[in-house]
Amino acid sequence: MSKYLVTGAAGFIGFHLTHKLLDRGDTVVGVDIVNDYYDPTLKEARLAKSNAREGFKNYKVALEDRDALYQVFKDEKPDVVVNLAAQAGVRYSLTNPHAYVDSNLVGFVNILEACRHNETKHLVYASSSSVYGANKTMPFSIHHSVDHPVSLYAASKKANELMAHTYSHLYGLPTTGLRFFTVYGPWGRPDMALFLFTKAILEGRPIDVFNYGKMRRDFTYVDDIVEGVVRVSDNVPQPNPNWSADDADPGSSHAPYKLYNIGNNEPVELMYMIETLEKCLGKTAEKNMMPMQPGDVPATYADVEDLVRDVGFSPATPIETGVANFVEWYRGYYNV
Repeated sequence: MSKYLVTGAAGFIGFHLTHKLLDRGDTVVGVDIVNDYYDPTLKEARLAKSNAREGFKNYKVALEDRDALYQVFKDEKPDVVVNLAAQAGVRYSLTNPHAYVDSNLVGFVNILEACRHNETKHLVYASSSSVYGANKTMPFSIHHSVDHPVSLYAASKKANELMAHTYSHLYGLPTTGLRFFTVYGPWGRPDMALFLFTKAILEGRPIDVFNYGKMRRDFTYVDDIVEGVVRVSDNVPQPNPNWSADDADPGSSHAPYKLYNIGNNEPVELMYMIETLEKCLGKTAEKNMMPMQPGDVPATYADVEDLVRDVGFSPATPIETGVANFVEWYRGYYNV
């Protein structure tokens, strides 16, 4: 049994992670300000289910509120920190850049400092497949260079990885960054494609299909993401004795620092995902075929070899199963 501090505990992944940890006997301290980036009533509903569980408590604190965050760490002394709170979304970053600086940069350095001064045993944090940016070598590997992000969101996540490495190097703080690939499933985010498509189709409205449908995504079911997070959190990174600055491996370090992809390792055509959704809903979507959006990429594809080697796990939930589970939840939650 460990005490986990989970930031973003009212969020999509944070909610599922909280229940997974509670199920195995850990205690969970949530930190979530419950902002209005998307419908806060969904966040409050998630939080209500978590609050009903023994072993959970949540602090409504923003990561950029340094003093309040430090007080939570001082009072709770968590063994493991999982930082999932962040300003999410690629397109939102085009019009609201300062939100990413406040949460993803200022907030993250506050997390690092709080971990450093409270003897945290392991910091696990959410990065993103977006860091691969203009990289076209498939599948995306943690051993590839990721120096050409194409959105501020991606740049902020790459910055998190750099900041974490600095703290691992200077202070010996074990840190692990997780590059998530297109997470979906029950209790998902309303700004994500599957949620938007489901809502529109059921309401008889057209859906916007970007890049004229020529998109491929490594859709990863939320239960697989959470299983990966838990296994990685139990696997504290060690310095790589073979690491050399002469031939630097971006995915590891001479410090206790590691990166992993968590993706389904099987890209799916966007149009196939839509067809699968139409079957589950029993309705055909009217489609607005549109060009690629700024900051977006045409394809994502995760190399999970390191994850399999180190923690013995590879996401494998088929898109058909995951979409059906989401639709069942959506119909039940919204009574449609």
